[in-house]
Amino acid sequence: MIDLTLIGIGTGNPQHLTLQAVQALAAQDLILIPNKGAGKDDLAGLRHDICARALDGCATPPRIVEFDLPVRDEATQDYRQRVDDWHDAIAAIWWQAICANLPEGGRVGFLVWGDPSLYDSTMRIAERLKARADIRLNVIPGITSIQALTAAHAIPINEINGPFTITTGRQLRDGGWPASADTVVVMLDGACSFQSLAPEGITIWWTAYAGMENEISITGPLGEVGAQIIETRAKARAEHGWLMDIYLMRRS
Repeated sequence: MIDLTLIGIGTGNPQHLTLQAVQALAAQDLILIPNKGAGKDDLAGLRHDICARALDGCATPPRIVEFDLPVRDEATQDYRQRVDDWHDAIAAIWWQAICANLPEGGRVGFLVWGDPSLYDSTMRIAERLKARADIRLNVIPGITSIQALTAAHAIPINEINGPFTITTGRQLRDGGWPASADTVVVMLDGACSFQSLAPEGITIWWTAYAGMENEISITGPLGEVGAQIIETRAKARAEHGWLMDIYLMRRS
């Protein structure tokens, strides 16, 4: 029996951990941390820092092991097939790491950015392991980047009784502004897809590294601050080697 726990850790700020998440970390026998390779070492380092703070004083702290995360094949034309193949490869590496470090079974935890339910595939990858062993899946919710974004700008996510849509950069580029929404929250956008919209009447609230010490926020009419966001984003990525950002747009 393997108890697999996916622990939402917020946006990288150790203070975002809930008491439930701290207790879950301390209860594990093994914590697996992905290493995304050169230039993204900070992401593994942040997970190690979170564990160190949360487990300080723990009588029997879990063993912490890093594993190399495979790179997604971008040559395959079909996007869904690329993602499925990548998830299969990640699941296989998870299984190898679990077998190597918990050969008799036990409790293993993964730290998940934000909340495991929101634009994250960790639960889908975990489901793949159920075909290999008797696995019980537990999920600990976490603070999302959406919450950190709205907190950074001190704004509500929606107008009074107004609808909003959470979407991705790819969907915004392909489908434009969702017809039923006054407010749009855009995640997973590496291409600044707001450039595909006519900027008139749109206000944007953009934040990178939401909730972290190096948080950057810009807001204003899209036509006036769009270029500033693009430039700031490029500089931040060059400086840190990686970037996580999110933005909210609202039509007047």
